[in-house]
Amino acid sequence: MLKGMVSKGMEELLRTNDPVLISFLESLLDEARIAHFIADGNMSILEGSLAMIPRRVLVDSDQIIKARRIVTDAGLGHELPAERPTGE
Repeated sequence: MLKGMVSKGMEELLRTNDPVLISFLESLLDEARIAHFIADGNMSILEGSLAMIPRRVLVDSDQIIKARRIVTDAGLGHELPAERPTGE
């Protein structure tokens, strides 16, 4: 579910098939009041609940740095993809 106001768009924070990780991330982002959305959450209907399609955690573009810091501070930095260079 989309949480909060979205400004210029959303960026992918991470992608995973782990429902526990997604739930924990949603809790962290809610607490920090960071707008977020879990994309591809309903794809299990098409794939037959095999968890082959990772869910993407999207956050408000203006808060991506804060969101990455929160994930890292929670000890989950290893779940984050490498940062893309600015301008991509």
